[in-house]
Amino acid sequence: QVQVVESGGGLVQPGGSLRLSCVASGSIFSIYTMGWYRQGPGKRRDLVAAITSGGSTNYAESGKGRFTISRDNAKNTVYLQLTNLKPEDTAVYLCNADVRTRGVISTYWGQGTQVTVSS
Repeated sequence: QVQVVESGGGLVQPGGSLRLSCVASGSIFSIYTMGWYRQGPGKRRDLVAAITSGGSTNYAESGKGRFTISRDNAKNTVYLQLTNLKPEDTAVYLCNADVRTRGVISTYWGQGTQVTVSS
């Protein structure tokens, strides 16, 4: 059993910043890739950024130059630093983690944290 919990969302003005955190816990043997996705109103869930256990990253074009993903493997935590936020960044931001528990690697999702960018 694995749980994934995001935090750090909130209301921010355009141009502002937020730091999102996501912690995985439970019956974890190894965590491979961790990632952030977002889903705005009426939109599909899209990748924002992902990071491997070794620190390799990839970003969606929408976030390049503004968002930074990082992780602390010892804490089973992934972060997403959001800067220069725009209204179009408003969405539920969801974290996932590819976790090995017992022989099988499964993807676990958190419930999401709301980011609202508005003046």
